[in-house]
Amino acid sequence: MSRTLFAASFAREADILAAAAEVRRRGYTISDAYVPYPVHGLDEAMGLAPSRMGWACFLFGAPALVAALSFQGWVAAVDWPINIGGKPFFFWQAFIPVGFEFTVLCAGLGTVATLLLTQGLLPGRRRAVPDMGATDDRFVLVLVKSGTAFDAGEAMAVLRDCRVVETREFLEGAA
Repeated sequence: MSRTLFAASFAREADILAAAAEVRRRGYTISDAYVPYPVHGLDEAMGLAPSRMGWACFLFGAPALVAALSFQGWVAAVDWPINIGGKPFFFWQAFIPVGFEFTVLCAGLGTVATLLLTQGLLPGRRRAVPDMGATDDRFVLVLVKSGTAFDAGEAMAVLRDCRVVETREFLEGAA
């Protein structure tokens, strides 16, 4: 089922920050914001929770480090012990570079996969970006227009106070 969305375009980042904070204060649901560059403070104005991608990165990297060090230790001390220069068979300092690289590889790939899955950016799926100069030279704030809770007149008044340039309604998935 498609939702009806209400998009508002702004010319300056200060305007979208003010609009996001005000519409959130008034109880409207913000679906997304499209901006041409990162806007400091927009996540707080939209009421977004802190990202948990750091935890996802750790959860992929920690087991990778343990696996890399364990495998190298098993190979060096159990499977193929070779005495090189009188060093002990389990010389863990030699395992650090490979362990680090494998950790970075697994953490990076796992984090990207987590991002794609959690944001619904799967192959074949297209996200609707309202064509109002979004991500080009305009700042677009998208509100969810749901039932009787959404008062279009009040929303327009709030957005006019924040110097809205253009507004548009569209169905999700059909921008």
